[in-house]
Amino acid sequence: MSRKPEGIPSVIPHYIDGERVESVSGEAFDVLDPVTNEAYTKAASGDKADIDKAVAAANRAFHEGPWPHMKSRARAKVLNRIADIVESREDELAAMESFDSGLPITQARGQAQRAAENFRFFADLIVAQRDDTYKVPGMQMNYVNRKPKGVAGLITPWNTPFMLESWKLGPSLASGCTVVLKPAEFTPLSASLWAGVFEEADLPKGVFNLVNGFGESAGDALVKHPDTQLISFTGESSTGQLIFRNCAEHLKAMSMELGGKSPAVVFADADLDAAIDSTLFGVFSLNGERCTAGSRILVERSIYDEFCERYAARATNIVVGDPSDPKTEVGALVHPEHYEKVMSYVEIGKSEGRLLAGGGRPEGLDTGNYVAPTVFADVSPDARIFQEEIFGPVVGITPFDSDDEALELANNTRYGLAAYVWTNDLKRGHRMAQEIEAGMVWLNSHNVRDLRSPFGGVKASGLGHEGGYRSLDFYSDQQAVHITLGDVHTARFGAN
Repeated sequence: MSRKPEGIPSVIPHYIDGERVESVSGEAFDVLDPVTNEAYTKAASGDKADIDKAVAAANRAFHEGPWPHMKSRARAKVLNRIADIVESREDELAAMESFDSGLPITQARGQAQRAAENFRFFADLIVAQRDDTYKVPGMQMNYVNRKPKGVAGLITPWNTPFMLESWKLGPSLASGCTVVLKPAEFTPLSASLWAGVFEEADLPKGVFNLVNGFGESAGDALVKHPDTQLISFTGESSTGQLIFRNCAEHLKAMSMELGGKSPAVVFADADLDAAIDSTLFGVFSLNGERCTAGSRILVERSIYDEFCERYAARATNIVVGDPSDPKTEVGALVHPEHYEKVMSYVEIGKSEGRLLAGGGRPEGLDTGNYVAPTVFADVSPDARIFQEEIFGPVVGITPFDSDDEALELANNTRYGLAAYVWTNDLKRGHRMAQEIEAGMVWLNSHNVRDLRSPFGGVKASGLGHEGGYRSLDFYSDQQAVHITLGDVHTARFGAN
């Protein structure tokens, strides 16, 4: 029985101005199955010419089409239809996402549900949205007029691609922007489904455009295009630095969610069973390919040995296998290039820590991008595997002796995306949360996020925040309008 889902085209096209089209150059690139590393289809390879066409279509739809001028309730109806359609296609989406990315099918199915939730959330938000009004009695009224910014360039990553695309598509479309999406080249399959979803939902032609391709060609052209008013990017920090420089030339609005090397701090008074469950899930779910992974675990010394022993035993029992098998907990990494990167860090870790679990390819899985869940203990805080983002099923553990040392170790990284603290001491938990240098902190919890809250990092983990009204703020211009209610008293320059 074939793992390959039905309905995969021989070439995944671009989608520009309501049409599925090849690249202007006619070029296409191979898309690989992570389980076999064999090409199962091709994707149109976009460059500046394709981006020019897509941005022109989005620009026309913004300036001449109905979408930016529709009432919030009308746009919300379209967004809710999109959510309905995504939910109705959950099995198809999950199968394609799992096949394309190597994610376990059960986790891919959850991503489809979350994508639908993102559109429903922003549909509700724009209907309930209010803006500030200030009155100076008898003198002046001041109010905020919110307007969509224009054409949004959206550049998305290959981990949980469909869901992360919805994070950007939902608020940008809700705000009235038109968009050009450049999905990750490793995982173009599920992104190609958006065109059919939007057509069925009656999204006006030209509002959504998609160009496949590589960052150095399609992505670079999108960032540099003079008619894109803002760029939302999720990816690695080095790419974010390049985008930052290119956006600066055109004074473009930017939102960037970049890398992470997040600490999980476990104190002796924590619920140890819950902490082990959470820290295992936090680094090994989604194949470890998650920006918020708690890949640096800091454990109070009095429970350190017990924690390491129990953690390693559980990691050894994690089911690694075919992503399409519902029993699989860790699937295949997305691409052979990424597999080689992760395996290189596994080898580095063998000289930087004590190997407790994994450390190579799982037994019986001789082909494909499989890495056994790998646990290193006694890792020095300055070790490469403790400082550099691996983005795979690899974790390092080190002990601490005091609250101050735990905080110092937690902050001893260039990144600052997420952090996790496990303690039953409420004062300590809040104190640690407020002093840790991270955009998001979870106390006695794994990564469960309220869509109303801000998402973003500090230091090398990002620039700006999205989520809830912050997303609408990013995709909108806020114009202050001032109206005089009484007589105008102005100094009369030049009057006799």
